[in-house]
Amino acid sequence: MRTRICVLLAVAALIVVLPFVPAHASAAGGSLPWDTPLQTLSNDIKGPVAFTIALLGLVATGAALLFGGEINEFIRRIIMVVMVISLLVFAANILSTLFATGAVV
Repeated sequence: MRTRICVLLAVAALIVVLPFVPAHASAAGGSLPWDTPLQTLSNDIKGPVAFTIALLGLVATGAALLFGGEINEFIRRIIMVVMVISLLVFAANILSTLFATGAVV
C-alpha cells in the first residue's frame, strides 16, 4: 500500500515538473536534413494534379471492386491499397482547402 502511494506521488510530481522542462530540440535553430523533402512531398500531395489523380483513382478502384466479378485476393488487396492511398491524398487536399488558416502570431 505504501509503495503504491509513493508511485502515485512520483507520477504526480513528474506530471507537474515535465511541462516546465525546456524543449532543447526546438531551440537548436537549424533544420533537419529531411525537412525539405517532406515539405516538398506535402506540397505535391496538396496540388491540383494530385487531387485529380486521387479522384480518378477512387473512381477506378470503386468500379473495379463493384464490377470486378471474380478477382483473386492478391488483386483485391492491391485495389484496396490504391484506394487507401487515393483517399489519403484526396482527404489531404480537401482538408487543406477547407482549413487553410494558420496560426496567428
